[in-house]
Amino acid sequence: MSSDCHKGSCCAPPPGNSARFRRALWIALAVNGAMFAIELSAAWHASSVSLLADAVDFLGDSANYAISLFVLGLAPAWRSRSALIKGISMGVYGIFVFRQTAWTALNGTVPDAATMSKVGFLALAANVGVALLLYSFRDGDANMRSVWLCSRNDAIGNVAVLLAALGVFGTGSGWPDLLVATLMSALAVFAAVSVVKQSLAELRGRKSRS
Repeated sequence: MSSDCHKGSCCAPPPGNSARFRRALWIALAVNGAMFAIELSAAWHASSVSLLADAVDFLGDSANYAISLFVLGLAPAWRSRSALIKGISMGVYGIFVFRQTAWTALNGTVPDAATMSKVGFLALAANVGVALLLYSFRDGDANMRSVWLCSRNDAIGNVAVLLAALGVFGTGSGWPDLLVATLMSALAVFAAVSVVKQSLAELRGRKSRS
C-alpha cells in the first residue's frame, strides 16, 4: 500500500463520489434553476438590484452544481480544477453585482418592498433546504466545499434581501437595497478567494507527490 494513502485519499473512494451526494446535487440543481427563473422575473418587476443579484447567483449555482455532477467520477485533480473554475466564477459574480449596484445608485431607483419580501421568503426557504441537504459535505475537498459555500452564501444573501425589503419599506429609499447588494458582492468575492486558494493548494499538493 502506498505511503501516500490516507483518509480521504487514494485508499478510499472520493467522498463526493457517492449516490447520496449525487442525489443532493441533482435536487440542488433543480431548486436553483427554478428559483433563478422566479427571482429574475421578480427582480425586474420590483426594480430590486439585491433580488437581481440573488437571481444571478441562483444561475451561477445551477452551473456550479452541474459542473460538480460532471466531475464526480473523475480524478481528484479534475475535481480541484472544477473548483478553481467555480471559485473564479464566484468572483466574477461578485464584480458583476457591484457594477449593477453602482449603476442603480446613479439612477436613484426605489424598489418594490412587497415583492422583495415575498420572493425573498421563498428564496430563503429554498436555500435553507439546499444548505441543510449539503451540510454534511461541507468539509470535503475543494469541489465539495465550493458547493457548500454556494448554498451557505445564498441563505445569508436571502436574509439580507429580507432586511433590505424592510429597510426600503421603512425609509422609502433604495439605499438598503443597494447596501445589501454590495454586501452580497463582497461575500461572493471572499468565498471565491477561499475556494481558489484551497483548489490551488490541492493541485500543488498532487503535483508535488507525482
